Amino acid sequence: MTAAILTNNLTKQYGTLTALGNLDLQVRQGSIFGLLGPNGAGKTTLIRILTTLMRQSSGEAFIEGNDTRSRGRDIRCLIGVVPQENSLDRYLTARENLELHARLHKMDAARYRQRIDELMELMGLAGRQHDFPDTFSGGMQRRLVVARALVHQPRVLFLDEPTTGLDPQSRRSVWEYIRSIAGSMTIFLTTHYLEEAELLCDRIAIMDHGRLIAQGTTQELKARLSGDTLYEIEFDGETERYAALLKNMACIRSITVKGAVVNVGLEHWECLSEVVSALNGAPVRRISLRERTLEEVFISLTGAGVRQ
Repeated sequence: MTAAILTNNLTKQYGTLTALGNLDLQVRQGSIFGLLGPNGAGKTTLIRILTTLMRQSSGEAFIEGNDTRSRGRDIRCLIGVVPQENSLDRYLTARENLELHARLHKMDAARYRQRIDELMELMGLAGRQHDFPDTFSGGMQRRLVVARALVHQPRVLFLDEPTTGLDPQSRRSVWEYIRSIAGSMTIFLTTHYLEEAELLCDRIAIMDHGRLIAQGTTQELKARLSGDTLYEIEFDGETERYAALLKNMACIRSITVKGAVVNVGLEHWECLSEVVSALNGAPVRRISLRERTLEEVFISLTGAGVRQ
């Protein structure tokens, strides 16, 4: 595997507090990599080190083979960053914000003008490019921040919670664009929207208390969860009656009722035939396997308590 991002025993300490502890990470070139974790897990510290805004206490970190401790200027030419905050210049128009970014990267004027035209059109901002960001909606500002990070065509794009605060339409617009550029650059994504990570990412890492506690594809992470085989049974009436019937069956290990839907946990999937037989003649609308969710994996690994 050719690694676009590589860390070895990466550690960051603030006095007696260990924000990152001996973190080993590899992100394949051209992939979309998701980093999940509760508040205070160390995600922001990691991104600051990888984007050369902070130095580690020990260990190594490389971006496209460049050491973050000695090749910061080279790394900053290679990366694009979408921070959590909309750090736009309010005294510049949307287009001028992008032009300033291009000039800081010493792009040729003819090249960056064409590039900005393309991005403005792609982000649906062409008609507002001469307006000031303060007149934009939150979703439009967020799309402008993403466009700014892409002006110089980075090889590695860091997206730190890029869709926080966006309405569903704007979120889906950002998702679609991220999918469209997958493969042409490496994308490193942090998010609290677990469905976002599941939809977009090739691989996902979950961290807590400064350490990686799980890595893999979505399916690999879900496979870590053991327990009952879960089915949803939706009734067209008499739900409580049939829930009571199912509760007394030996092969059912757990049962919950929510409206017209009964969720049952079976000892093994072969028990389903016993359930179907027991419900012969019942007003069943559907029986479906309930797949484990990434949220269940996340909660099982990091706990359900609220973090400060």
